[in-house]
Amino acid sequence: MSSLTILRSYAQKSDPSSLPSSVLLSHSDTCLTIFDAFPKSIFHFLVLPRIKAPWTIFDLAGLHSLLKCDKIRAKELLVNMKEEADNLQKTIEDEMQKRYGFKWELWIGFHAVPSMEHLHLHVLSNDLCSPKMKLKKHYNSFHPKLGFFLHLSDVLSWFDAEPSFFETMSKLKKSQYEPLLKDALSCWKCGRDMANMPTLKAHLQQEWDQESRKAKARLEKKRKREEAPAATETHDPAEGPQIKKQELEGSAQDPKGS
Repeated sequence: MSSLTILRSYAQKSDPSSLPSSVLLSHSDTCLTIFDAFPKSIFHFLVLPRIKAPWTIFDLAGLHSLLKCDKIRAKELLVNMKEEADNLQKTIEDEMQKRYGFKWELWIGFHAVPSMEHLHLHVLSNDLCSPKMKLKKHYNSFHPKLGFFLHLSDVLSWFDAEPSFFETMSKLKKSQYEPLLKDALSCWKCGRDMANMPTLKAHLQQEWDQESRKAKARLEKKRKREEAPAATETHDPAEGPQIKKQELEGSAQDPKGS
């Protein structure tokens, strides 16, 4: 089976639960969610629409083909995928909390020119830290501001825009998008230009490590604040230092005083 069409084979299964647990995370009547085989972030999943009537393999070959279908049906399918992605986001955030003690941003969207057959929605954490992130085109395909990665919320907004705008955007011309993969490397977060992929990857790891340290420091500060005993004023603050309630009670119980 060609790696280009493997997603289609998953989407055609009448019983997705037959897929191995290393592939399938979950499925519903309309979609299935799988682990990305080559994750580009700590968390990276794909949401696929299942191929069931009235949809055909040609309708769901990609976003480009879907947007040629009836707009009402196409939008309904994308909304179903969004609901699946929203549920997935909650699952990922729970796992983030469990593993790392905090959660961070997720990106949800499509590649304007996908490398594999069958419509698939990427749901990935924004750290972009992964051994599988090797090439410039890998990174630029997910850069959130470059334009090759189409955020789902933006795609859904096309349906409510002027018909001429929808028609223009839905063409998804390769000649418009593919050159973006060759753009210079720059950190999506701070905007700094990077000489090469090893430099960029090291920088992204530093950004992630710094974010992790800050998040954990905030959580530790919050924990200490919540555990600290609350102080209660027992007299007019203008008359002198404040005395905590427990200190007052301790003095009253000690007949010798201090």
